[in-house]
Amino acid sequence: MPAEGHVLEGLLSIQAALEAGFRDVNQILIDKDRRSDRRLKGLRRLAEAAGVAVSFVSRSTIEESASGSSHGGLIARVGERRYCELEDLLPNAGAAFIVMLDGIEDPYNFAGAIRALYAAGVDGAVLRPRNWSSATALVARASAGTIERLPLAIAETAADAAAFYRSHGLIVAGTAQTESARSLYEVDLRAPLFLLIGGEWRGVTRSFLRSADLHLKIPYGRGFGHSLGAVGAASVIAFEVMRQRGMALG
Repeated sequence: MPAEGHVLEGLLSIQAALEAGFRDVNQILIDKDRRSDRRLKGLRRLAEAAGVAVSFVSRSTIEESASGSSHGGLIARVGERRYCELEDLLPNAGAAFIVMLDGIEDPYNFAGAIRALYAAGVDGAVLRPRNWSSATALVARASAGTIERLPLAIAETAADAAAFYRSHGLIVAGTAQTESARSLYEVDLRAPLFLLIGGEWRGVTRSFLRSADLHLKIPYGRGFGHSLGAVGAASVIAFEVMRQRGMALG
């Protein structure tokens, strides 16, 4: 990776970055053997409209900057991701649904959770300060480019984010397998909602749960003494919110 920026790899990631506009795309490099590939016409049109230079180079030149072998013969040199303010995630209309991912260490789990949240239509995700730049290409590929499309904001702590969104009328919820937790399928989730999903090791902290308005649990189909991982929990809850709100587009 060049010292002056970051690299995105593959069609989905680069196209998402161009369309969403959350980071600058400085240059796109395409394997010269794909010059006549009609599947790249849309990408080249986007690049032209954005004033981004496209260069056709040898495969070896691309592989020098790529982090893996799944780049498909194209990479983009890009700038830093631009984050939103917490208030920017609030929708102009409809009940807000904002999710914070806290403590997820594995980049594949992080990417999978983002992919599920984006597909389910969340308004945005809140993250703790962390430099994911070393895994920019990996997370973008593993999330099918959705990390480049989903609005993201930063909060120092989950408590800070919860306090902000509670002051804007959102119910603060956390996932938990506690006696006070209510089944995901027995709660009306159509109200404005801020949801915290914890990471692989410590989950949602007790201090957060003590201050939360709502504890949600995912009922299991058999006796199971463990929690779902972040990707599974994010998927199940986000799509139940979508179902209740009638947001499915087919």
